[in-house]
Amino acid sequence: MGLNSEIFSVLNVVRIFIVATVAFFVALLITPAWTKILYKYKMGKQIRTDTAFKSLHTEGGPIAAKLHQAKEGTPTMGGVVTWATVVIITIGFWLLAYFFNGFWTTINFFSRTQTWLPLGVMMFAALLGALDDYMGILRIGSKGGGLRMSYRMLLYILAGAVGAWWFYFKLGFNSVNIPFLGDFLIGWWYIPFFIFTIVATAFSANETDGLDGLAAGIFLTMFGAYAVIAFDQGRMDLVVFLSAIMGSLVAFLWFNIYPARFFMGDTGSMSLGVVLGVIAMLTNTPFLLIPIGSIFIIESGSVIIQLASKKLRGKKIFLSTPIHHHFEALGWHETQVTMRFWMINAIGAIIGLIIFLIDSKIPPLFR
Repeated sequence: MGLNSEIFSVLNVVRIFIVATVAFFVALLITPAWTKILYKYKMGKQIRTDTAFKSLHTEGGPIAAKLHQAKEGTPTMGGVVTWATVVIITIGFWLLAYFFNGFWTTINFFSRTQTWLPLGVMMFAALLGALDDYMGILRIGSKGGGLRMSYRMLLYILAGAVGAWWFYFKLGFNSVNIPFLGDFLIGWWYIPFFIFTIVATAFSANETDGLDGLAAGIFLTMFGAYAVIAFDQGRMDLVVFLSAIMGSLVAFLWFNIYPARFFMGDTGSMSLGVVLGVIAMLTNTPFLLIPIGSIFIIESGSVIIQLASKKLRGKKIFLSTPIHHHFEALGWHETQVTMRFWMINAIGAIIGLIIFLIDSKIPPLFR
């Protein structure tokens, strides 16, 4: 029995390594062709000067504003590389297993209980994000910047509602785990809680994606942390799915670090943000998003605090939001902000994993 368990573990490690490696090289192969298309058809980002950068101009941050103005025309929608790679890898290995069995059956990770919904919502959110990106390129929509935030929120809610329905009615999820306190049965309240989680992760991802390499690097640490959690829970298909995401993200980050060859765009941030929320719910660890996604909390929190302050007090707290722009306005170079935020989130992810591992080994205080 022990030997079989060891063989099982080794096979799963091999699966993870193979899928992550294949995803990395597939993304590397896709990137040049996709980049060529983006540049050929001038799918460039329009730098806004009405909201986030307005405060930079008025609060003594012309250097930061000039840095971002220099990025005018840099292609967006680079996030297609990540989700397209994951779709290709997932469907590709499933087809190989379907037609050839044997070794490919071992590698296949497309399963109803673990990867159907994450893959489905990723594709759904990716297409919606791509539509938003394209509207922004054509200067269609709210102030020529794509969909209004209210419309985006409705789309986040829609994606969350689909996921909530699947989890509650199809998979039977109706409780949430609070670290050290145990599982709490919440019945139909699970549905709004699920939707809130998806909206929060999608919104936070969108707000964080504002500097070269920032969002991609943070996503890497978060998905890595959830891969460890899923591995400990025995959700091996989910771990392999996460390894595909991480492999594609490493390849994407190769081209997205400063100075970025292209930007992630809403198609990337929305799809990855939504799937992150789904995975947190699938592993029943939504409250661990707080430490694991600490920078997400800080970024979106700064936006909410700024809006509330301007509404209630008539003045700003930060020079600009999201908060990474505030530090740029203070004189920090873009790469300083990015790498320091990476470090903070990595520490948060480690803390989240420590909480999870301790919590999983001791009995809860309440049942």
